[in-house]
Amino acid sequence: MKSTTMTASDVDAIAKLANIPVTPDEKKSLAEGFTKVLAVLEELKSIDVKGVEPTNQVTGLEDVARDDAVDVTRMFTQEKALANAKRTHNGFFVVDQVLEQNE
Repeated sequence: MKSTTMTASDVDAIAKLANIPVTPDEKKSLAEGFTKVLAVLEELKSIDVKGVEPTNQVTGLEDVARDDAVDVTRMFTQEKALANAKRTHNGFFVVDQVLEQNE
């Protein structure tokens, strides 16, 4: 079973992609947590599941469907939707263009 160890630089890269600020102490803690999660996933991969039927629902509950109808009483106006946007232009969100990422 191979072991994957996450480093603080791995956490830094993930945090950068997710645009989440992470302190140095958090990087170390998250790297350890990610490493533990990956170890559990590797262990799960080694379990023999031949002959086990796939299961997608175990509670016995049934899906409840509803009509796909618009509830206008819950709709945002365009102004409300854009109220907390950092930048807007002519009623649209404005975001920076991302074509490539420089490390």
